[in-house]
Amino acid sequence: MAWLALAACQRGGAPTGGKVEIEYWDKWTGFEEEAMRAVVEDFNASQSRIHVNFSSVSQINHKLMLATAGGVPPDVSGVYANMIPAYSENNALTPLDSMAAAAHITREQYIDIYWRMCMHRDHLWALPSTPTSIALIWNKKLFREAGLNPDQPPRSIAELEEFNEKLVKRRPDGSLQSIGFLPESPDWWDPMWGYRFGGALWNGRDAITVNSPENIAAYQWIASYPRRFGAHDLMAFRDGFGNFASPQNPFFNGRVAMEMDGVWVYNYIKNYAPAGFEWGVAPFPSSDPVRLKDVAIVDLDALVIPAVAKHPAEAFAFIRYVNSRKPMEKLCLGQRKFSPLLACSPDFLRNHPNPWIGEFLALAKSPNACYAPPLATYTQFANDMSDAVNRIWTGKSSARAALDEVQLRQQAVFDRSLERWRRLAPVLTREWSAQ
Repeated sequence: MAWLALAACQRGGAPTGGKVEIEYWDKWTGFEEEAMRAVVEDFNASQSRIHVNFSSVSQINHKLMLATAGGVPPDVSGVYANMIPAYSENNALTPLDSMAAAAHITREQYIDIYWRMCMHRDHLWALPSTPTSIALIWNKKLFREAGLNPDQPPRSIAELEEFNEKLVKRRPDGSLQSIGFLPESPDWWDPMWGYRFGGALWNGRDAITVNSPENIAAYQWIASYPRRFGAHDLMAFRDGFGNFASPQNPFFNGRVAMEMDGVWVYNYIKNYAPAGFEWGVAPFPSSDPVRLKDVAIVDLDALVIPAVAKHPAEAFAFIRYVNSRKPMEKLCLGQRKFSPLLACSPDFLRNHPNPWIGEFLALAKSPNACYAPPLATYTQFANDMSDAVNRIWTGKSSARAALDEVQLRQQAVFDRSLERWRRLAPVLTREWSAQ
């Protein structure tokens, strides 16, 4: 209720100084917020018709839906791409198809996977703000000390485990001092390990496919860690990890030599890793490096217009501005990311502070790039998968049994979601096509 009241108070209402005021919420803080705030200021100075008021809002996935349901949303909001299916199927977003077409914004202008992430049910609901891709990050100093070539990362899961064995160190009492790789450090991609083994999480239509042979193989690999290193030892080892955004991050302080992480990691290495920290970036290994070459998880921050926004035309004018080359490159450079636009300025990559930005960009363009399944039920799905991985990790369940349970539960959840969609689709799609 407090957020509804605040949202109502924030609405610009009458234009101020001849300008239409629009409210923009996004989830960023710190340097990421500063980067977008600079773009907002440029937009406000670039024309005399619209003024954007930018607010940093925590827990946006909850607060945006609450404000929209209450009839007092912002005019523009930043969202995580995995929010788009649920928000659109709940009729909480404004379709952008006609506005994008009128502005000559097309799929061909973007790295294809990011355009696809903005689509759902054959409609366009968002345009990108900043993209990410996930890669293998490794500590070259630790490779060198273990007798490994610091410039030669593992190319397969089997080779990753060979490297892992060489990088493990134990204390005199047998407890783990450091390890080469730990799937749960960080544990942000628990639902998607199957991609590395050729698995998928749904069939693209009507079926969850969590317990496919490929996914089971992936989580059997996860289950090998507590068996090989000892569940108690691994838990004690993980309990000693510090905060991700600190010098106690286990990758920065040498306790973990390799990890799967995103393009944002440069910012944290710059701020928290020791001076002279040597690191590399490469595609994360797969079970079959020939058949499954350059498998990469990608994600996206995007800009949407809530369904009952008061100033949709002005909101889209701002989104269109952000998606033009110069402002987009300023935003992505400020956040130390690559641009989601297919074409970029010659100096953008050359002057980028992240020395590995080209590798992250190439992974986003990989034919084997993939992302979280676009399910309206994805939040429940991801939580269920994380619980399953925890049971696998602690030895409370086998990979097959845990995934069978998730399959049963999440197919039932998905079936209910599909039935709801079938009832609403004729009305909603007619409304969306008319906008």
